[in-house]
Amino acid sequence: MEFFKNTNIDFLGKKWYFLAFSLVFSVAGILSMLFWHHIPTGVEFRSGTTVDVKFASTPDLDAIRKAMDSVGLHNARKQPKANNELLITLDLKQNSEETGIDQSKALIIKALSANAPEGKQDLNNATVQSIQDALVQRDPLHVGVNVGGRYLTEAQKIINYRDSVKGGVLGGFDELKNVTSSEVISALQNNFFVSNFTVRSVQVVGPQVGAQLQKQAGLAILYSLLGMLVYLWFRFELIYGVAAVVAVFHDTLITVGAFSLTNTEISLTVIAAILTLVGYSMNDTIVVFDRIRENVKLLRRESLAEIVNKSINQTLSRTILTSGLTFLTVLSLYLFGGEVLRGFSFALVIGILIGTYSSIAIAAPMLVAYQEWRMSRSGRRVAPVAIDSGRKEKVRVKA
Repeated sequence: MEFFKNTNIDFLGKKWYFLAFSLVFSVAGILSMLFWHHIPTGVEFRSGTTVDVKFASTPDLDAIRKAMDSVGLHNARKQPKANNELLITLDLKQNSEETGIDQSKALIIKALSANAPEGKQDLNNATVQSIQDALVQRDPLHVGVNVGGRYLTEAQKIINYRDSVKGGVLGGFDELKNVTSSEVISALQNNFFVSNFTVRSVQVVGPQVGAQLQKQAGLAILYSLLGMLVYLWFRFELIYGVAAVVAVFHDTLITVGAFSLTNTEISLTVIAAILTLVGYSMNDTIVVFDRIRENVKLLRRESLAEIVNKSINQTLSRTILTSGLTFLTVLSLYLFGGEVLRGFSFALVIGILIGTYSSIAIAAPMLVAYQEWRMSRSGRRVAPVAIDSGRKEKVRVKA
């Protein structure tokens, strides 16, 4: 199946437009990384605490900000999610991960429960143990024997209903009528109140772990680029590898710049997406390079610029088909995949567009620029190296 047949687009004739496009987005991303939003790393890299809070209704960010300020959390980041959830990031650095989790959860609950009744616990953030202890103390069912075991069962039923059926947030004590007895509910009302939120999870990353993850992420990207450079060096020629790596570096720079410009956090899943787009862009570039290498042998009388243009046109249909279908897939993932996959899919959406563009507008023109540089030094037209059966053949055409 082909979308385009016998196309004759002068891609190299538009190289200055391509260069201007790349410069604009690259410089904008670099300026954002240096002066505006910098590189907005996730909690995995910068160290700190991420608290996932779910509300009964759409959270009021302004009210939450004031509540955070009241307990000293002035720099807390708040990222709305689906289903009335809010991701709160705190720059708290603890020596003990367990201590960090407990302190962060306590601070968030304290901030959001500023108007709570004095002396009462929040049922939406209560544990099985706290509910069991309150019921054992009051013994509303007058059990007498095996008090702890009976009320442990009651506490587990309440917690399971709250978390599994109500999504972690009870709307009031009346919702427990089908779960437990009225005597138990009355006893709970004496010790608990019902808030409009629950802390679903707390994640703490220490400074040492954050620095290590940051280093490993950078090395992963660096090693992938070096590995591809060596592979293309042996399969084609060094200039092919350099051109492909420069194009992939260009893709990575613009993608990271897009995250900075939109102030979207870069997490470990985003690093995985960047590594994915590195491989995808490289694969697309190799397809074009393979066709260039074949045409160098078949069209020895033509200039390299003409050969590169023909090669890009010949692979254009394949590029549109593969890149277009992949783009539609990741676009659907971005639109409908939810908040958890938002960063990952955003990186792939940007990366596939830029990766496809760079194979045509960055990598291929570099071969022509390299040939023109060689020609200026030798005074003759020099076609790039073609490889046949593992041997390098230099094809030279007298000027």
